[in-house]
Amino acid sequence: MRKIMPLLLVMMTLALLLTGCAALGPAKQQTADKKIDLTGYKHSDIFITPQELKNKLNSKDVVIIDADQPNVYANGHIPGAINVTWTDLSYVKGKPGDKNWGVAFNKQDLTKALEARGIDNKKTVVVYSDVLKGPGPDGRLVWQMRMAGLNNAKLLYGGKALWKEMGYELTSEPGKVAATTGLVLKDFNESYNATTDYVAKNLGKVKIIDVRTKKEFDGDTSHGEARGGHIPGAIHLEWKELLNQDGTPKPAQEIIALMKEKAGVTPEDDFVLY
Repeated sequence: MRKIMPLLLVMMTLALLLTGCAALGPAKQQTADKKIDLTGYKHSDIFITPQELKNKLNSKDVVIIDADQPNVYANGHIPGAINVTWTDLSYVKGKPGDKNWGVAFNKQDLTKALEARGIDNKKTVVVYSDVLKGPGPDGRLVWQMRMAGLNNAKLLYGGKALWKEMGYELTSEPGKVAATTGLVLKDFNESYNATTDYVAKNLGKVKIIDVRTKKEFDGDTSHGEARGGHIPGAIHLEWKELLNQDGTPKPAQEIIALMKEKAGVTPEDDFVLY
């Protein structure tokens, strides 16, 4: 079944934008004992809660990745986190809109990039971002790693916003990791990905969901698109609709109902997100 499930989970787990400030350290503690219920999510193993991550800080068996832009990372991040943006794991020669610009690394290049950042087959990799205003760089990184068989890659539930809300520490001290060797990735699981050829051949056969803003769906090119508009037949469902106001994902049953109501898809259907 050709669903890009990690990308769907991206839309569920983007966090509220956290305004960086000079004074770092613990924020006012409001919900440190907040109960997080992941029951109902079929793939709940993709999440790690803030409480779980806090208990793993300083563990040599965990690599924490802040997927935000460097300036946001510098303004405050989870202790020990290193900064890896989605472009660090993608081909970005040329400019946005050029052919193949932004395509995810192949297995060989992804292996080298992950080893340089201290990742191996045994460590847990936790990725987060701070992005209710944008389309989930954390989810893209987890998608790439899981597509390559690294099922120990996880999204931080609620992202940096929930981490801060729970009173947990932020720092401006850059994280450090030692490079690894011997990482073995699997051939990419193509059910996690839909190529342009696949989409073109299946127009009218598979539901296609455009998760960008309505402005972009209608033709805006302010993000560097070569052409405006959307794929013929695409249904518009902005990623923010799958989130609560605090940036946490809506309950699983609400998401299932919303996907059926707005996009006409059920968990049994094939669909493509972009």
